[in-house]
Amino acid sequence: MRNMTQLAADKQFLQAIVDNNNHIPDDIDYFLFLKALLQNFASTDPQLRDNLTYRQQWEEFYTTAEVFHALLQVGKYSHVDLDFIDGRFVPKPRGWTSGPDEFELEIGNTLVYAVPLWKRGDYYDSLKAQWLPYYSEALRQERLTMVRRYCVNNLDHIPLYIRRELYFQSFNRLYDAFREFLQALFISRRIYPISYDKWIREQVEEVLDLPDLYQRLPRLFEISHFESNEIARKAEELQGMLEEYVK
Repeated sequence: MRNMTQLAADKQFLQAIVDNNNHIPDDIDYFLFLKALLQNFASTDPQLRDNLTYRQQWEEFYTTAEVFHALLQVGKYSHVDLDFIDGRFVPKPRGWTSGPDEFELEIGNTLVYAVPLWKRGDYYDSLKAQWLPYYSEALRQERLTMVRRYCVNNLDHIPLYIRRELYFQSFNRLYDAFREFLQALFISRRIYPISYDKWIREQVEEVLDLPDLYQRLPRLFEISHFESNEIARKAEELQGMLEEYVK
């Protein structure tokens, strides 16, 4: 959670961004403040994401405005990023070992966990009407089946790698399976996530209302003897959670 100094800094730099509206091109439809301090600009024109002129204007504003220098004093690596989106959410190809994709994350962080700072027209509202409270049931079932398949594939590889003494690869598979478990968990409950590696307690206990489940999650990574069969036993625990919580 943010402390009062962080909240005050947030308010100051958000107001500075809003006051800088006169630099926004005509084909920008809205910009957002996201949970991870990411500034998102959206347009119906996909080419705008490569708008170097506006990126240069933003960099000049960001490096010269005093409020952003003050933000650096709040904490190490404090930063505001600029990113362009066109509001066209499409699942991207993924591989067996690439971990969860960002489809649900992109929708959730753009339409659920973001605060609109400024809007022009109804484009943002039309996106919310299209994607909220959740995408279609047919797509949900397809996505859930796919994510479960990738999660189980990672878990199934762990005992094979343990027998070959590939302990670090086994741990990597366990961590990917854990993130895919979270992805499947959110899909199964028709709720968009914030992240699969940040704010896990907040999401599981408060967003999903599963406090008992959260108490079991940190123990998956409490490994006393790394070069042993312990990671395989953790994979079995996660497999059990997948069967118990993801329907």
